[in-house]
Amino acid sequence: MTEMVYGTVPVRTGDPILPRWWRTIDRWSMCCILILFGIGLMLGLASSPPLAAKNGLEPFHYVTRQAIFGGMAMSLMFGVSLMTPQMVRRLAVLGFIGAFTALALLPVFGTDFGKGAVRWYSLGFASVQPSEFLKPVYIVFAAWLLAAGQQIGGPPGKTYSFAITAIICVLLALQPDFGQACLVLFAWGVMYFVGGAPMFLLLTIAGLVVLAGSFSYSNSEHFARRIDGFLSPEVDPTTQLGYATNAIREGGFFGVGVGEGQVKWSLPDAHTDFIIAVAAEEYGLICVLMIIALYTVIVVRSLTRLMKERDPFIRLAGTGLACAFGVQAMINMGVAVRLLPAKGMTLPFVSYGGSSLIAGGVAVGMLLALTRSRPQTELSDVLGRRNH
Repeated sequence: MTEMVYGTVPVRTGDPILPRWWRTIDRWSMCCILILFGIGLMLGLASSPPLAAKNGLEPFHYVTRQAIFGGMAMSLMFGVSLMTPQMVRRLAVLGFIGAFTALALLPVFGTDFGKGAVRWYSLGFASVQPSEFLKPVYIVFAAWLLAAGQQIGGPPGKTYSFAITAIICVLLALQPDFGQACLVLFAWGVMYFVGGAPMFLLLTIAGLVVLAGSFSYSNSEHFARRIDGFLSPEVDPTTQLGYATNAIREGGFFGVGVGEGQVKWSLPDAHTDFIIAVAAEEYGLICVLMIIALYTVIVVRSLTRLMKERDPFIRLAGTGLACAFGVQAMINMGVAVRLLPAKGMTLPFVSYGGSSLIAGGVAVGMLLALTRSRPQTELSDVLGRRNH
């Protein structure tokens, strides 16, 4: 009777793994992710040939690499989504140790590829950006600490998680990578808020962030240059923001036509950070709104399913992953339309980038694993049993 009333999915002992996975997974979110990846390949076909020609490569060199990295990402997403929450937590702890170590060693062994920020390890045939892999495992690790701190006799999880967050933000700011630092701090703040943090404390932390931003503006030429460019009333048409703004304006509602866009010939990062400008110019506002809708569906459905969970770890980790995913997309698109300063942040599953795609596959795989239907942990089932 409880299952009929609350619509839960029964879990039968001894079920094969794949049928059980298919019944319990959030299929809408998974389909939206696959569509986003397909859109990324389509936009890559339009945006990457100019860069390939400039570098003396085959026209679809970057699209081919994106398809390979994307295939790896989708495989990881599927594999991780099969895991139980306990397995996700263990993977996150091990992954956090490795990613944090790699991030800490960037000043010694990392490279900037001429972009002014030491964010990558060069492997010769490819590059790795540790911060991309750190985000999902950090969020789950911090959620575990926060959840453990809520238990009677548990460790001071809030203090430990905040200390780790502060260290990570400092390491990211030293690269400098203020965008990723803000995203990490935002994810922790969301989980802390969901975990029952007092509003006064969150406002205090927000004030400290403003002070840190003021200090960075005064002492970092890289940071100050981006803020000044954002605040300037006039946009230099020869800058990346200038090209992106003009492309979005030219696209209108329906775009200039497939392959007819010009911004890809001017923007060096048209296939990565400013991929949404290519979409807006060639396919118009309709395509951009569809992309926004796909991200919205993933975030809203994930949060809706997490509201039914009474396990603090699952609720906190899933909320952090979903919000970080949505905010990263919002930041990328906000930069392109000049609502935010330039951040150097990719659009999840749409932008080109091996580290971004593979780390995104792990992150969304964790989110899908945590949002799978588990009727034995839903609050509605507990209330239903009490009424019988």
